[in-house]
Amino acid sequence: MNDYNWCHGPNCHKSHTQDRIRGVKGSKVLRTRKIPITSWNKDHYRKYFCSNSCYDEFASKHIEQIIAIAPRTEALETPIEVTTETRTDWRGQPYQTKVINKVDNNLNP
Repeated sequence: MNDYNWCHGPNCHKSHTQDRIRGVKGSKVLRTRKIPITSWNKDHYRKYFCSNSCYDEFASKHIEQIIAIAPRTEALETPIEVTTETRTDWRGQPYQTKVINKVDNNLNP
């Protein structure tokens, strides 16, 4: 396995930055950036993109294909219980706030 990936941003090779310039005089090119795979990014999408703008451009260009992989056909729901608690603010004054607690309805733990 390689220890780097090439940036997947569709316009990465068009950005005018010094670190993208490659080649000899007369035949220079702007090249896509290499992203080293490290312990910091090895389990994250950042191992495929050199910047947030490259990620955003990729996502904007391919969002329909990405969603087609796993379309959502119905809403997701999480069972909750809402309770009202009395708390004290920084001046010592009591106030009431609603607290949302997730309910575990799993009958087979």
